[in-house]
Amino acid sequence: MAEPVLVARPAEFGGAVATVALNRPDRLNALDLKGWTALADAFDALSADRALRCVVVRGAGGKAFSAGADISSFARERADAQAAKAYAQAVQRAMRAVAAGLHPVVALIEGACTGGGLELASVCDIRLAGESSRFGVPIKKLGITMAYGELKALYDLVGPAAAREILLEGEVFGADRARALGLVNRVVPDAQVEEEAFACARRIAAGAPLAARWHRRFIRRLADPRPLSEAEIDESYAAMDTADYREGVAAFLGKRPPRFEGR
Repeated sequence: MAEPVLVARPAEFGGAVATVALNRPDRLNALDLKGWTALADAFDALSADRALRCVVVRGAGGKAFSAGADISSFARERADAQAAKAYAQAVQRAMRAVAAGLHPVVALIEGACTGGGLELASVCDIRLAGESSRFGVPIKKLGITMAYGELKALYDLVGPAAAREILLEGEVFGADRARALGLVNRVVPDAQVEEEAFACARRIAAGAPLAARWHRRFIRRLADPRPLSEAEIDESYAAMDTADYREGVAAFLGKRPPRFEGR
């Protein structure tokens, strides 16, 4: 059987960008327990590589980012509440690995991005979609709910009103509506979505990697209602003690591109 997730390092990025592809194109890259586990393992491994600066996640085959859960596996993996809890823990582990991993993540969305696929996209930092892509969480038709750990990501992204619309109506809708709801950052012609996603990754990789990692963490922390500690506030100035900061200022004054080393 083919691996459910494929990781690659496109040579043109010199090791700074990795791709993670959901690899079940014959099933529109639907995710089962094995797929979620492989996804978590892949992102955990990438987070251990400090030379990396950005990850692009996509669906294999070009016809779907992911159509969501593999319903044919429900009888085996989600037969009852106890099994559903174990399954949800695997899903949430993968979503944490993406959201709280070391590197910025760009979602390259082609075709269907529904159910679990939309949950995955919601924890990426930037979401770029082709104009014919489709979105939604039509689980009302299955009589199941989105677990809290997954719902929080959608809620944090679009807010309560849009989350209610998406889940209660259960409609599948187009890219323009997804953008209006805040699900995607940009919509481009289908023929340009891959180019745009990798251009985005290139822009991220050209920046100071430590600053990018801090910004991801700071933004995630602000979703937590607890007051910031003095140590957390102090950390927001830590970048000024890095070699990358000194390089950035010197490059600006010298009118040359910066050469950031992540230290």
